[in-house]
Amino acid sequence: MTRPVIVSCALTGAADTADLNPAVPVTPEEIANEALAAHAAGAAIVHIHVRNPETRKASMDTVLYKEVVDRIRDAGTDVIINLTTGPGARFVPDRDDPMKVAAGSVMKTAEERVAHVVENKPDICSLDVATMNFGERPMVNTPEMLNEMAVLIQDAGVKPELEVFDTGHVRLANHMVENGIIKGDKPLYQLCLGIPWGAPANAETMMLMRDMLPAGANWASFGISRFEFPMVASATVLGGHVRVGLEDNLYISKGVLAPGNAALVEQAVRLIDASGAWAASPAESREILGL
Repeated sequence: MTRPVIVSCALTGAADTADLNPAVPVTPEEIANEALAAHAAGAAIVHIHVRNPETRKASMDTVLYKEVVDRIRDAGTDVIINLTTGPGARFVPDRDDPMKVAAGSVMKTAEERVAHVVENKPDICSLDVATMNFGERPMVNTPEMLNEMAVLIQDAGVKPELEVFDTGHVRLANHMVENGIIKGDKPLYQLCLGIPWGAPANAETMMLMRDMLPAGANWASFGISRFEFPMVASATVLGGHVRVGLEDNLYISKGVLAPGNAALVEQAVRLIDASGAWAASPAESREILGL
């Protein structure tokens, strides 16, 4: 199997993991440095969340996003930048009055959720085509919200990466493609596996979701925690692209914390090389994705 496989690295994520592994980057400088290290290790794409440097928790601060993006671009790298638009979809109903929101809810408008994308104009940004129980709290993305976000993203010249966590999400994403909401002939899907309570991380589920995609679609997949590297191997063999990173998995091997994102990328590249494929360069990745 001789082909280029795109490696994406999800650098930090939004979960409360910064205290679980000291390598999780928190400040804009740390996140940008991790992006450059991941790129040097073989990642063609870096997927970016930001964190409040004081609380170390996830943030939607556009100033933080701009600093990270500027630092990466100022380094002169050709790595493909992928910003998240996931935050702003967390709804927690009040226990005694479910019509009211409870602590932990973060619901934002479409404009608020993509403000950093419109400002920084990355190559790609994620679009979570999903409403689900994401762990213990619901993630709510209505079709209307997704349509509005898709228009704003594409009007800014950015390619949406359609993140899908189960088969019903694939159906909705396909509907958006079929109806011209997602434009172009190379839609990009990310098959997100193993997240509670979405689709399980195994090759059978990956094949099922892959086979639901429209003709011409590009796809990648990842598994969280201990499923990260098995899903790298599966996606490579099944014709997709891959994602690793400290957002998805804190360990390089059983019981051993990853020393940084670069180590996770290097392990993914070794698996890709062992299959007879190779890690795509940013230039090759741009051609594949139609950027």
